[in-house]
Amino acid sequence: MGSMPLKTTIDVEDVLSQLSISEKVALLSGIDFWHTAPVHRLGVPSVRLSDGPNGVRGTRFFNGVPAACLPCGTGLAATWDTDLIKNGGRLQGHEAIAKGAAVILGPTTNMQRSPLGGRGFESFSEDPYLAGAMSAATINGIQSTGVAATIKHYVCNDQEDQRQAVDSILTERALREIYLMPFMIAQRDSSPDCYMTAYNRVNGVHVSENPRLMQDILRREWGFDGLVMSDWFGTYSTTESILAGLDLEMPGPTYIRGQLVNQAIGCGKLQEYDIDQRVREVLKLVKRAQSLGLPENAPEKTVDTPETSALLRKISSNGIVLMKNERSLLPFDKKKTTAIIGPNAAYAAYCGGGSASLLPYYAVSPLDGLQAQASDAKYALGAPGWKSLPLMTRSTKTKGDKAGLTMKVFLDPPSVKDRKAVDEIHVANSDILLMDYKNPAVKSTLYWVSLDGTFTPSETSDYELSLAVAGTGKIYVNGNCVVDNETKQRPGNSFFGAGTAEEIGTLKMNQGETYNVRVEFGTYPTMTFHTKGATGFGAGGLRVGLERKVEVETEIERAVRLAQQADQVVLCAGLNKDWESEGYDREHMDLPPGSDDLIKAVLAVNPNTAVVIQSGTPVAMPWLKDAPAVLQAWYGGNETGNAIADVVFGNTNPSGKLPLSFPIRNEDNPAFLNYKSERQRAIYGEDVYIGYRFYEKTQKEVAFPFGHGLSYTTFDIKDLSVDDDEANIVVTATVTNTGKVDGAQVVQAYVSQQNPSINRPPKELKGFTKVFVKAGATEKVKISFSKKYAASFWDEGRDSWIMEKDVYDVLVGDSSASTPLKGQFKVDQTKWWRGL
Repeated sequence: MGSMPLKTTIDVEDVLSQLSISEKVALLSGIDFWHTAPVHRLGVPSVRLSDGPNGVRGTRFFNGVPAACLPCGTGLAATWDTDLIKNGGRLQGHEAIAKGAAVILGPTTNMQRSPLGGRGFESFSEDPYLAGAMSAATINGIQSTGVAATIKHYVCNDQEDQRQAVDSILTERALREIYLMPFMIAQRDSSPDCYMTAYNRVNGVHVSENPRLMQDILRREWGFDGLVMSDWFGTYSTTESILAGLDLEMPGPTYIRGQLVNQAIGCGKLQEYDIDQRVREVLKLVKRAQSLGLPENAPEKTVDTPETSALLRKISSNGIVLMKNERSLLPFDKKKTTAIIGPNAAYAAYCGGGSASLLPYYAVSPLDGLQAQASDAKYALGAPGWKSLPLMTRSTKTKGDKAGLTMKVFLDPPSVKDRKAVDEIHVANSDILLMDYKNPAVKSTLYWVSLDGTFTPSETSDYELSLAVAGTGKIYVNGNCVVDNETKQRPGNSFFGAGTAEEIGTLKMNQGETYNVRVEFGTYPTMTFHTKGATGFGAGGLRVGLERKVEVETEIERAVRLAQQADQVVLCAGLNKDWESEGYDREHMDLPPGSDDLIKAVLAVNPNTAVVIQSGTPVAMPWLKDAPAVLQAWYGGNETGNAIADVVFGNTNPSGKLPLSFPIRNEDNPAFLNYKSERQRAIYGEDVYIGYRFYEKTQKEVAFPFGHGLSYTTFDIKDLSVDDDEANIVVTATVTNTGKVDGAQVVQAYVSQQNPSINRPPKELKGFTKVFVKAGATEKVKISFSKKYAASFWDEGRDSWIMEKDVYDVLVGDSSASTPLKGQFKVDQTKWWRGL
């Protein structure tokens, strides 16, 4: 597609009147993975879209341009700071412009039904109000730059199990009060330019062909006036999706529109008027995009500045939650001897897996961040935390002594003697998705790849090498085959569920000796099986790992010895993007094998141990009563390690609050009995009792409640007053910092109806604000929220919202479990309402 000169923005109706029917049909689908169709004769350019929720990847999975990576969704929501999150959205907008993209595919606004959701880390919260407020802040930030935001995945895409087939079955009340509510709040407070439909069905109908969700609720009831696109490969019909209001099929080239639309028009299933409705929305988006002045096919640039780093560090550290801090153990003293132990210490878990993952400008590991502030700190692994072996490119060198591997591309298999490479590329990352690799000599998705590098072990040991493929492959060391993932292949979770299980081989290698490593790979068409229902990405991909073979008992012994010699221990454990990823859900809430044993062993020998957990969703903590200090640090983006160090050593006073409850065990969570697809259906049996609504209704103990988070100082919230101006409830209070350190407190306002005509949760979050207070000082806070949103529930009999005549309590405090202040407002007359 050629570059076209920039013109003034198009006149939508004028262009629509001049388009031929074939041009209209072409506009209904993308032309490739990231671009809409142009109509150059009428001045309509192609517009670029880009992932994602925590950073703007650009157009390439393979050897892409690096980006600013923000913390994961739960890490952003844990700041409870809408101004800060808006700044993060603004940063994403500038990043998109640098990458030539006019549309960002984010934020992710789905609900945290269960701790096990594979994409739970991408979403904000178990509470619809908090999720809605964070979504609106992100969208307002992105769209302040002129870039369009795409709120997703509309709606009930709350698990990965059979995500394209599963039918989310739920009551209208739960749909309205919990699952649609964050989208409704975002629509009210930020007007996103685009929506992305979910893969799944809702009450029997796929969302991408569901007229009730797209036309009746979104467009008519809420007044949405923008574009609705499908999730990638999430359009499953031609006529139904067009009539239901799905404007754009993504990605391209089209597989279900195009020629099939012409046929539907020919046989009268579709009228040209139906096509015009959808094309108009595409043209309106193009017109909005044109105001950015981006050239077509713009080169992708980076904006890696000190200002970007400073903002990312602030967002990341402000979302870290101090869960427990007995004896005021934290902050640690930089001058004391420090041991840094654990699987997540030397590994930068900066983001989750799947479409949210990207190549960061840089990623600071906790070990790097902590040693930058305490240079004498010593390190031990303690236990492996990986699910797949760490990437080979962390340890290999190319002939030119660059970190990584040399990749060559061939049109013939390795069996062809003297085959010639058509391309040679340096790869810094051995997790390689080839779906967007392009080369003029490569005319199909069938080709072969070799990777070459050298490895020099730092100690004599057994080493493990691993290979997972969407294709076929083998690993050779000094010419001998160590891993064969070709002769016999096993289905696995790699490559969005289209790839194999990880195959592992072991080889003894000697310290200081240099070994030649070669990987031979055949692309996706060479694979010996294909997984039903998985999305195959063109040429497929390969993931190559290499790591010293680890015996957990030996590593724990080493770690215990180090812990015994130190004044204080920072123990970094948790999950990473192997465990939490798009494409599959977690099987349980446990930490990786060995982690709990490591934590127990270190706590037993050093009582001055702070446990830092990195995960996007709750993990089980069987050692919790023995741990004096616990920090929940999420996936913190580029600045992960610096943000953790800032909180551990007290440069930053922690102010994060949990955006989701941490149950004691998975069996305690409200979705436990219904969380997976059973014959392609998932019943939302907990109804409106999601997260803290359930734990409080059933009086079930949790490890940590929703909204919980400690500080290095103490606060007193008092002087509550509640004013009612009929449209809004205005809550005011004073917050005094009664400690010795400057800090920030989140004041949370919950509402509880005294005599509802149906069962309702004990209380629901309806407003919050974060306030910074200097030590010894007092600040006044004001929280304003809509009265009808605060009081209403969905009346299924009337198919509308109802605000009942009653007295409502306003409960104010610093977590869902601590709301000591109480005020009231009244509703004098029962009212029903619809819309925003």
